[in-house]
Amino acid sequence: MSIRRLPVYILADCSGSMNGAPIESVKSGIRALHSELMGDPSAVESAYLSVITFDSNAQQVVPLTEITQFNPPDITAGGTTAFGAALKLLMECVDREVRKTSEEEKGDWKPLIFIFTDGAPTDRWDENAAAMKTNRPGNVIAVACGDAADPEILKQVTETVLVMKEMSPEAFKQFFKWVSASIKQTSQKIGASPVSPDEGVALPPPPPEIIIHP
Repeated sequence: MSIRRLPVYILADCSGSMNGAPIESVKSGIRALHSELMGDPSAVESAYLSVITFDSNAQQVVPLTEITQFNPPDITAGGTTAFGAALKLLMECVDREVRKTSEEEKGDWKPLIFIFTDGAPTDRWDENAAAMKTNRPGNVIAVACGDAADPEILKQVTETVLVMKEMSPEAFKQFFKWVSASIKQTSQKIGASPVSPDEGVALPPPPPEIIIHP
């Protein structure tokens, strides 16, 4: 019998406005996230990680990969913000990569999806946002970074929207630390009790640098 995986998708805005310290903070944050998860037996056993980036286009730079085989990607910033394309690609990846429950076996757990963006979409995003909210491909947590990101746009995708006003290296560090804590808490929960694979998750409280958008 195959193991029931906890798929985790990270959607990272890599548009030109992320150039410099922000994109370097994202790269080091993903490395730290991987390192944290490697130290947690529950996460090693169940968590699988994928990274999707979006600038003028969207691309899955790391397919859904078990933690022990995951290599943090070398990402760069440039271009515009193809947010709609990223949402469409995410739904395609979830549909292709996440195992569904069948008569023979139970499928994967509901994916954890973390989206962060620092600006306004530059493509047609509304249809894909509506599809995300209707189809609910996973437990989606979206973060509006900096002053140029509109949390109300992210509300069209998910009810769980956070705001990170400061785009400092420390704020990104705390964000990724919170992401790793969320993954570890979820993987420990599914390892300890028979929760439904479609059940929502109880996330740990975010760090002071990040506030919950009402």
